[in-house]
Amino acid sequence: MQDSLSTVPIIKPSPLSSKTWGPSPVNASTPLIHATPTVCFVRGGSRMITPTFLRSRSLSSCLMTLMGFSLRQLDGFPSSESSPLLTTLSLTSYPPQIVDCKKLEILDLQNNQFSGKIPSNLSSLTRLRVLNLSGNKFSGNLSFLKYFPNLEHLSIANNLFSGKIPPTIRSFRNLQSFDFSGNSFLEGPVPVMKKVGSSAFQYPKRYMLAQNPSIKANITSPAAAPKSRKSPATGQPPGPSPRTHNHKKNKKRKALGWILGFLAGGAAGTVSGFVFSVLFKLILAAVRGGGREPGPAIFSPLIKKAEDLAFLEKEDGFASLEKIGAGGCGEVYKAELPGSNGKIIAIKKIVQPPKDANELTEEDTKQLNKKMRQIRSEINTVGQIRHRNLLPLLAHLSRPDCHLLVYEFMKNGSLQDILNDVSQGRIELDWLARHKIALGVAAGLEYLHMNHSPRIIHRDLKPANVLLDEDMEARIADFGLAAAMPDAQTHITTSNVAGTVGFIAPEYHQTLKFTDKCDIYSFGVLLAALVMGKVPFDEFFQHTEEMSLVKWMRNVMTSENPSRAIDPNLIGNGYEEQMLLVLKIACFCTLDNPKERPNSKDVRCMLSQIRH
Repeated sequence: MQDSLSTVPIIKPSPLSSKTWGPSPVNASTPLIHATPTVCFVRGGSRMITPTFLRSRSLSSCLMTLMGFSLRQLDGFPSSESSPLLTTLSLTSYPPQIVDCKKLEILDLQNNQFSGKIPSNLSSLTRLRVLNLSGNKFSGNLSFLKYFPNLEHLSIANNLFSGKIPPTIRSFRNLQSFDFSGNSFLEGPVPVMKKVGSSAFQYPKRYMLAQNPSIKANITSPAAAPKSRKSPATGQPPGPSPRTHNHKKNKKRKALGWILGFLAGGAAGTVSGFVFSVLFKLILAAVRGGGREPGPAIFSPLIKKAEDLAFLEKEDGFASLEKIGAGGCGEVYKAELPGSNGKIIAIKKIVQPPKDANELTEEDTKQLNKKMRQIRSEINTVGQIRHRNLLPLLAHLSRPDCHLLVYEFMKNGSLQDILNDVSQGRIELDWLARHKIALGVAAGLEYLHMNHSPRIIHRDLKPANVLLDEDMEARIADFGLAAAMPDAQTHITTSNVAGTVGFIAPEYHQTLKFTDKCDIYSFGVLLAALVMGKVPFDEFFQHTEEMSLVKWMRNVMTSENPSRAIDPNLIGNGYEEQMLLVLKIACFCTLDNPKERPNSKDVRCMLSQIRH
């Protein structure tokens, strides 16, 4: 039974309303809350605003990212019906229900008159990114600093805390700064964070620590110095000040320091240049194999021992192998893995220039560096991770003349080859198979973007890089351009655009900054190609007014006859509504504004809700 068009709601975040509620009295008809606001401010005039009033406005149904109570007229705090939805809280009175805000990310209570102890169960707010308790009169120990895995900024300055600083702050892996100053009763040293360099005081400079008040007391200000130029003991004018001699000595020392600095800098530059040249030659020799043939690096238990790949180390090892493809990096061969009961593997051969290091031209060096980056990227991604929708790297073998990457062999080739054969009438690809392929690619992307740490951005998602096994299960392949993006980063900047024309997100073209939303754009184009049976560089689009797959798809989907976008080979199979729904998802993924595109998890969920 096929689903109707309304079975999969595509939810597009609504923009924040520009309406602001002023100081007029709040009444029951005031539209305080939208259906799905991003930010909600509640303000009032002479009338008191109570939690009961907030609950009556269905606050618990709103997904808020900021909620501010700017008045001190509250007669309580919102109950847990609404508080689990808060992610940012800024208050002027201390609420006991604060531990119920399980999604709270920013807690700012600074510069108030709060007192008492902080409850130890505050550490249950594991989503906190900012915790600022400074400028209050809190007391007690710091036992509440137990487990904050996402905490980035911590300040408890200018309070009355006592006891020892807990060493558990070392476990706050995302902590960027903390401030413990102004707590004169705290004892013991501050734990050193291993991942950050330390200053002369053994702590990072950006960490603000408490100053010793006794040091301040010993510093005499200019105003406190005697104004008389006579000796207070004898009444006679003082003798020559020792500062004059010290000033001359300081000038000589400074000049000597400059000279020694220049000499030391020149010597250090010479030594570092020599060391750099030696290291460069060693690295280049290692890249080219160093004149020897090291054993293979095995990443999968499918290859039980290194001897199984010994046939690839022979000079004529490829003479009897079947060549099944070629690309920008090298050629691809097919072979049977010895001792595996007929298991077939694919070997990508990446050739190195047959020259000595001093004979390499600038272009040879660029190509060599490009190939080595792609090899390293493959090893660091699919060489280390496993997922049913990612093509696994089985082994890497280095020879003097080339590098060999060993993969599982995909019987049905690439999605690009399949679409070409379909367009020429050699084979058929029904809608159920196409939907299965789309769902598999979405699941692979979800793993790379959402489940793996750090996130992995593929950067070259297209039909040619989606391989199909014997069961038509999709495998994302070719991670040569992939990049790992740490969780703390929002984007990665490159010096040039990389990828395939027609699949590259427009913001990457314009800013040279890519995110996971660039992969979502490429996936949207791939979805459209699956339904339409055409790729962006198809000659069909050269004869259209838009001359672009994405723009043509948008215009057709908003026309009176959107079915024109469906592959003619699929018309009449009874799944037209499902295919139009997938095209709508493709339009959603290819929106010009990357912030409006769904993430990979949302895409996979939308596709999985389409039932046949």
